[in-house]
Amino acid sequence: MKSFRRELWFNTSTRRQFINITPEVQDCVIESGVKEGICLVNAMHITASVFINDDESGLHQDFETWLEKLAPEKPYSQYRHNSYEDNADAHLKRTVMGREVVVAITKGKLDFGPWEQIFYGEFDGKRKKRVLVKIIGE
Repeated sequence: MKSFRRELWFNTSTRRQFINITPEVQDCVIESGVKEGICLVNAMHITASVFINDDESGLHQDFETWLEKLAPEKPYSQYRHNSYEDNADAHLKRTVMGREVVVAITKGKLDFGPWEQIFYGEFDGKRKKRVLVKIIGE
């Protein structure tokens, strides 16, 4: 059995952003040499997310609008966590959007359903953060 590990790094120019990372993850699958197995993609920061959905800009704006209604960024004073930080909303948004995804690898490719893509969701950006890609298989 093979095991492969890679870190992907992101530094967004805005506080919140969704980035399609499917090509980078597929590159990891190719580099790993795994033909049949699983791929874990995991946000390694508590204010970032990894999730699977459609790569459609209207849907991404809907996520942004919905998440802002659930956990509005401001006023910062509404959150107990914000005594020395201003990112409580980012922690809550990450919890809703999820920490990681696991995707099957079949014949050396990520095995998706129709329209599925892997996204990095940033909720407290403007600094360097990492995503772990761990691939196990044969």
